[in-house]
Amino acid sequence: MANVQFEDVRKSFGAHPVIKGVDIDIADGEFVILVGPSGCGKSTLLRMLAGLENISGGEIKIGGRVVNTLPPKDRDIAMVFQNYALYPHMTVEQNMGFSLMLNKAPKAEAEKRVKYAAGILGLDKLLDRYPRQLSGGQRQRVAMGRAIVRDPEVFLFDEPLSNLDAKLRVAMRAEIKELHQRLKTTTVYVTHDQIEAMTMADKIVVMHDGIVEQIGSPLELYDRPANLFVGGFIGSPAMNMIHGRLDPENPGQFVAANGTRLPVANPPASAVGRDLVYGLRPEYISLDPNGLPAEIVVIEPTGYETHLTVRLGGSEVSCVFRERVDARPGEAIRVAIDAKHVHLFDAEGGKRLTD
Repeated sequence: MANVQFEDVRKSFGAHPVIKGVDIDIADGEFVILVGPSGCGKSTLLRMLAGLENISGGEIKIGGRVVNTLPPKDRDIAMVFQNYALYPHMTVEQNMGFSLMLNKAPKAEAEKRVKYAAGILGLDKLLDRYPRQLSGGQRQRVAMGRAIVRDPEVFLFDEPLSNLDAKLRVAMRAEIKELHQRLKTTTVYVTHDQIEAMTMADKIVVMHDGIVEQIGSPLELYDRPANLFVGGFIGSPAMNMIHGRLDPENPGQFVAANGTRLPVANPPASAVGRDLVYGLRPEYISLDPNGLPAEIVVIEPTGYETHLTVRLGGSEVSCVFRERVDARPGEAIRVAIDAKHVHLFDAEGGKRLTD
């Protein structure tokens, strides 16, 4: 196992910069997820760590060793891809042990490692099958097993669950997390799915347009987003955002663009007099007969929760209620806001305001 460091790492394709000076420290044994929208640079960063892309500037270190110019085979990493990349003419056992065969490992040692990995992944009874005889989840386990038998210092996952159906993705998330807990190998995982990131990671790196927007634990990013981008990207349904200003005579009141007043608890002094964005997560809105008037736009019952989109403060706002709502689109309801969970962001720079 080893720590991983990105120090002012840059990457350009011609004159076009795609990674713009990234600094990340990944501790030994940590499970870190790089997350962000398509085109943010997360997969490029992973490929640079793997040695599949040259870097334009900075340093990448694995276990304190600079690996900028090392070929992939000398970096002691193992990578699991989105498309499995299994050899169709080889059995599960042969696919899992292929890298050991290339390295001319002793046959007994190779068999021992393959059986160990197969036992961890529940592939013991499938070792004689070919990829065409396996389900998507089983193929992904074989790809993971091929990585495990190499006993690398670092595991790299590049959107490994994207080709699976929704139910299987949930099951595989749990399996990968359990695998990490057993092996305790440093893991760097790339996904665009923020739910994957929230449920699996020890630490999340949120990327956007080639830069790191914020690094922290899943709940830290959820509860204390550094800026509008992180606040809007992390969380599902997304954080509600309403433009307006604080009332200078009563800073505990946020005045939306249409004049609607929304509560704020302990607003920072720096927020007064500025154009702001009022950030509120959907679960901190509740039904209250004495609350603010709102108009229902869309109702989405999910069973255990009801998701509503309502018109409030001149904006369409998402709400998540645990109770079932007996109402129709176009009807009026009243809602209350938990003011202590409100975030205020600077409208111009996007930064969350704190004391």
